[in-house]
Amino acid sequence: MILNHLWGLYAHPKEEWHTIDARHESFRYSLIHILLIALIPSVCAYYSAVHLGWSIGVGNRIMLTPDSALLLSIAMYVALVAGVFALAVLAHWMARTFGSAPSYTQTLELAAYTATPLFMVGFAGLYPELWVVMVVGLIGLAYSIYLLYVGVPIMMHIPEERGFIYASSVVTSGLILLVCVLTSTAMLWSSGFGPTFTH
Repeated sequence: MILNHLWGLYAHPKEEWHTIDARHESFRYSLIHILLIALIPSVCAYYSAVHLGWSIGVGNRIMLTPDSALLLSIAMYVALVAGVFALAVLAHWMARTFGSAPSYTQTLELAAYTATPLFMVGFAGLYPELWVVMVVGLIGLAYSIYLLYVGVPIMMHIPEERGFIYASSVVTSGLILLVCVLTSTAMLWSSGFGPTFTH
């Protein structure tokens, strides 16, 4: 079931959004989708950090101890899942401003499927070259934003012009959430919760 939507979002996104809107899966279905897809970057990051090592362009590969990598991977997983839920809350809160009255499950569907390409970027972590992951990450981010702009008018049942402004507001909120997560990470690392490297 989830894989059907996954393929459709890449092969024919507009039609797939109409399919998602017509079915309106349950909260449980959206939750399972988020919990499964969020595993991709977390598991790939763990494997790369412990077994492959990251290359940042110069010097030796950077590797983490298994315990340290596990803690970081769990933290990443929690942050990704929480980020999708927070984005859904913001999208739900802003909806009335743009003449829409979706249920929280609808906005959660929108957030979950929009975040999917970004989470799929996690597979790039299996080739842990910083420049490769950054390039693939930018492509994934661009496609997620594209999915959002296509999906908002369909899922929120509003005209495309209003949908464009609504989607832009959601993108801005998402970027603010990302900055908050990065700031929190930097603060935790500087407080002694940083990774432990192998020698």
